[in-house]
Amino acid sequence: MNFNVFTTKKTVLLIVAIFAVSLNMRPAITSIGPLLETIRLALALNNVQVSLLTALPVICMGVFASLAPVLNRKFGLNATMILMVAIIGLMTALREFIPTYTMLLVSSIGVGIAIAIAGPLLSAMIKQNFPHRAGPVIGIYSFGLGAGATASTGLSAYFYELTGSYSFALSIWAVLAFVGIAAWIVSANDQLIVRQHGISASKEKLKAVRSPWKNRKAWLFLLFFGLQSAAFFSIVIWLAPIAMSNGMTIVQAGTLVSLMTAVQIVLNITIPLMMERYPGRKMWLLFILFIGVVAVALFGTGHIPLLWVGAILMGVPLGGMFPIALVLPLDETENAAETNSWTAMMQTGGYIIGGILPLIIGVFHDFTENHQVTIALFGLLFFGMICLAILIGDKEE
Repeated sequence: MNFNVFTTKKTVLLIVAIFAVSLNMRPAITSIGPLLETIRLALALNNVQVSLLTALPVICMGVFASLAPVLNRKFGLNATMILMVAIIGLMTALREFIPTYTMLLVSSIGVGIAIAIAGPLLSAMIKQNFPHRAGPVIGIYSFGLGAGATASTGLSAYFYELTGSYSFALSIWAVLAFVGIAAWIVSANDQLIVRQHGISASKEKLKAVRSPWKNRKAWLFLLFFGLQSAAFFSIVIWLAPIAMSNGMTIVQAGTLVSLMTAVQIVLNITIPLMMERYPGRKMWLLFILFIGVVAVALFGTGHIPLLWVGAILMGVPLGGMFPIALVLPLDETENAAETNSWTAMMQTGGYIIGGILPLIIGVFHDFTENHQVTIALFGLLFFGMICLAILIGDKEE
């Protein structure tokens, strides 16, 4: 493999900036998981109210993604990216200075909108500025997402133990915004752009684009992306409360979730590489999803040693489903415009589903006050994805 694209100083700085920015795109959401019960008790909330803190940003990631090209046209990539990272940092920091439930909600919405705009622009920029090495750079981007999630789930509980302040443990992640903005400013240059699709495309090209809204496969992709998003955010948020209900301390529960997301990071990169060597989309999906079912069953036992084993196993599907889901539209479409339209539909609808289902888990938990019901809903998510994997099948040659 030729890595000449990585040899220049400017390119190395840009890759560092991509990593630094991606670190900011999960902690404001995932740091809530280990502190969920603490926040609920401190602010006298029910489970539905506290679930909104993680559901709303994910829903926003789908609803507001269409603003990305609008702001890119108006302000340019560099200004837009710096503004979005600054918003993530500001919203996260305000959780310390205004420690109310209303501010938690407002900050969650603000973070979700900023991620919704920055994420698509970052992915498009990678594809356009690294046309022959997009895969490795997207791998670095995914690694940054996972690293941010792992650090926030593992360390937030420690920060709370040290300070006794959940608001400090949530807001400390604002420091990542300074790192992201500084790295982006150092690497930015005038040639760094995301080109918009021209509105004067020929009628022939427009006709060649199949509408995803009228295609059965595209809807299957949307549902699968939605369920895998729901599984990720539901498990990352609710596993710590499940572990604490079975006797773990808040630090142990945070470490448990952090271990799971650490395994996920490795699988984010490993499974796509393995799929290149051993093709077979359906085989890989069914393999990792059945591992997820086993992990859910181990969670259901309530035994602490088995919870640790289950967390390690759960990292496999959580790490493998996301990159596979991202590749689905690429495999089934015939040109770049079609790929963009299918991906936009999949992620917009998918993130809305991914935000709503964890909220439903909070509703059920309020009614039942039983985490076994929560675990059963995890199982239903995986069985749903198994059915979708069978319907999606392998790539058609």
